[in-house]
Amino acid sequence: MAAFFALSACGQPNYTYVKDNGGTTYFKVPSSYTQLDADPLEALLSGNNPGSAAAAERKQRVWSTAFDQSTQPQVLHLFGSNDAFVYAAVHKLTDEERDSMSLNQMRDFILPVTEQTRSMYLSQFTGTGRQPLFTNFESLGDKVIQLDKGARGVRTRFNYEIGGQVQTFDQTAILDEKGATVSILLFRCQSQCFQARGGEFEKIIESFKLLRLPG
Repeated sequence: MAAFFALSACGQPNYTYVKDNGGTTYFKVPSSYTQLDADPLEALLSGNNPGSAAAAERKQRVWSTAFDQSTQPQVLHLFGSNDAFVYAAVHKLTDEERDSMSLNQMRDFILPVTEQTRSMYLSQFTGTGRQPLFTNFESLGDKVIQLDKGARGVRTRFNYEIGGQVQTFDQTAILDEKGATVSILLFRCQSQCFQARGGEFEKIIESFKLLRLPG
């Protein structure tokens, strides 16, 4: 479970403040959002059977949590609903991942974003008669992040059409200064919702930080 607590100030909305188990990654969401059990979402994203050794190994390396603004919250809302959805994760990288981690790999950490990865994703459906879930990609912005002591990352915003609706995703991925972990915040809302409430959502997205612990 995420470590979290709610605070309020006079005239200000309540927020849930969230840290990962290691206490190095931080963000906040309005307390009206419902926190979800992230295990089913991890199974969905990884494709691992929950009872498999791969799932057990991933659980040792990945901390994650999710929050849904919907009145009927569910993990599938990561990929589409009319309400806001927040997914956060901290991945402890394997030696192989640490040696190869790049900004493009951080862009593609959850969904296909770069042109090469999108092409590979769509090629899986060629000649199968099946339709891809994610279509009509639109890039809305991309910014490289340089932090102190060598930590770095990238923030990218993009649209995908999913089930006939355009969904806007805003993803921040940060590699810590040791190259040991990648911290991810993925925010999603239907595109018109995002346009209308962008200022509100920006407070959530910009709250995502790496914390410096003593020592």
